[in-house]
Amino acid sequence: MIQTLEWTDKGVRFIDQTKLPTEEVYVTCKTHEQVADVIRNMVVRGAPAIGVAAAMGIALGVNNSQAETTGDLKRDLDAVCELIGKTRPTAVNLFWAIRRMQEKFEGVRGRPVEQIKRELIEEAQRMHTEDIAANRAMGRHGATLLPSQGGVLTHCNAGALATAGYGTALGVIRAAVEQGKKIHVYADETRPFLQGSRLTAWELMKDGIPTTVISDNMAGAMMRQGKIGAIVVGADRIARNGDVANKIGTYTVAILAKEHGIPFYVAAPISTVDLACADGSQIPIEQRNRKEVTHIAGKQMVPDGVSVENPAFDVTPAQYVAAIITERGVARAPYEESLLHLAGLEEEVHSELGSGAMGA
Repeated sequence: MIQTLEWTDKGVRFIDQTKLPTEEVYVTCKTHEQVADVIRNMVVRGAPAIGVAAAMGIALGVNNSQAETTGDLKRDLDAVCELIGKTRPTAVNLFWAIRRMQEKFEGVRGRPVEQIKRELIEEAQRMHTEDIAANRAMGRHGATLLPSQGGVLTHCNAGALATAGYGTALGVIRAAVEQGKKIHVYADETRPFLQGSRLTAWELMKDGIPTTVISDNMAGAMMRQGKIGAIVVGADRIARNGDVANKIGTYTVAILAKEHGIPFYVAAPISTVDLACADGSQIPIEQRNRKEVTHIAGKQMVPDGVSVENPAFDVTPAQYVAAIITERGVARAPYEESLLHLAGLEEEVHSELGSGAMGA
């Protein structure tokens, strides 16, 4: 399995996704500031991976603290969490991970400082293991929704590279292939950062899953020609009503799918569901550097001085979503009921994932 990120004795090790697919390079972060940089600069990306990276960054920052008292350690923890929290505002998994690490600290704050540090490191490692187990469970739930053969389109990268391993949307595809389904993936290139052509295609080729890269503006034509039987994408935040924030261009794909009668599925862990967010209008949309649009591989493609928009995400209204696949099961409309129900299954599913995680 691709090692997107891992805790090591020397620090947190990441595969540098900005160098793929032509170079397989790894970077090791020894400080939480370095982890914040790799999140911000998309060396690591994808909501679940960002969440685990944030937890490991917090554990690293606390472990590096020179605090001798619990009070001083708490102040250092708060400073680390504040810095990590400013990296990628749309991915709710980032804030879920920060809250979980803060809650873990509160649960063990009566213990010696060195033990607290060990507990936080173990919590971050536990989140890594749980994410892989959750992705495999998600794959099992979602694989049944895909056709027995034919084309499946995905947008951006929601694979092992976007998670601790196995993937969300690509995890569903992987599970379907493991079940014997004859899937051919159509990967949108996903401008402007090209996660589909650079990352999704690289992952699937490593797995031997047939893949065709298309430019974003080809998706509708492929659907009209009958080449696409289903669409499955990931998500960076899902509102309580089922509105989905995902990589820019997802909304367009969803509308095209609706027009052509093709099911549009979203695969994401329950940690991506933000029940405090009523609908998509409340989801903050990250605005990224204009140079990602104006330049490709370092070469300027746009005239100087022209106005540029570069939102990293868009919001797909729930009415376009056929189902939301989670590790706890499949939610369908009305999502305010089904997502709330799945969110309430925490104890039951945590036990199941805990046993599954041992063999992950």
